[in-house]
Amino acid sequence: MDADAIEIRLGEMYPELPPGERAIARVLLDDYPFAALGSLRALAERAGVSPPTASRLVGRLGFAGFADFQAAVRAGAREHDRSRLSEFVTRPPDLHDAAEDLRSGLAGTLAAVTGPLLDAVAVRLAEAGAVWALGGPLSELAADYLVRQLAGLRPGAHRVPDQPAARARVVLDLGPPDVVVAYDFRRYSAATARFVHAARARGARLVLVTDAWESPLAEQAEVLVRLPREAAGPIAPLTHEIAVTELILVAAAARLTPAARLAALDALTRDLSPPDA
Repeated sequence: MDADAIEIRLGEMYPELPPGERAIARVLLDDYPFAALGSLRALAERAGVSPPTASRLVGRLGFAGFADFQAAVRAGAREHDRSRLSEFVTRPPDLHDAAEDLRSGLAGTLAAVTGPLLDAVAVRLAEAGAVWALGGPLSELAADYLVRQLAGLRPGAHRVPDQPAARARVVLDLGPPDVVVAYDFRRYSAATARFVHAARARGARLVLVTDAWESPLAEQAEVLVRLPREAAGPIAPLTHEIAVTELILVAAAARLTPAARLAALDALTRDLSPPDA
């Protein structure tokens, strides 16, 4: 089994794994292949499970032991690097193929976000006392976009601040009527997790937008928007996240009847704009 096959197999197995082995798989997928190259104990500690749990996952992948697993990862990684270099030298990147991959992946993502799922998110955004959104690296842009647009549709839509002291002041006033919208993708954000745990302890509800491998926060979500594998990659995820956010906003707008608020916002924007030069 080469390195790519190991990573693909981990992703395919992930939804069916028991919780402990899923934690190991998440660490491996989050930092592949490097997470596989340390000791078994170090891998288990990163995942917060016991070494025997990591060994069970290795066995499930078809390896006799962790040493065999590591050897396959190393050999596959070397072959993968040689193959990619050879392909790059002999065949320049095909932008048409990349565009087609992005289009087909986006279509798959939008198809996965069903009407009932969008309606479930829209109900919570419409009925929340306040909505607070946050994300990790890059996905914070999707959270910011959600707040900018939602603030035109209803009051009380806020971006979670970055500094811990400011976040503490937000959490202090959270309660059961409030909703947190978190965007959390590989590599999952520890800062996002800390805020969500604190918010949930105050009774706030969670809408989570995550990837096929699921953020560790998935079990706490009242509504889980799980993007398929097509949303993975170095560039595509933000495109997918923004597109899904657009669908969420359209569904929320249908429940909020925001015409009067939007008209007032337009009038205020004109009043506050500088006169034309």
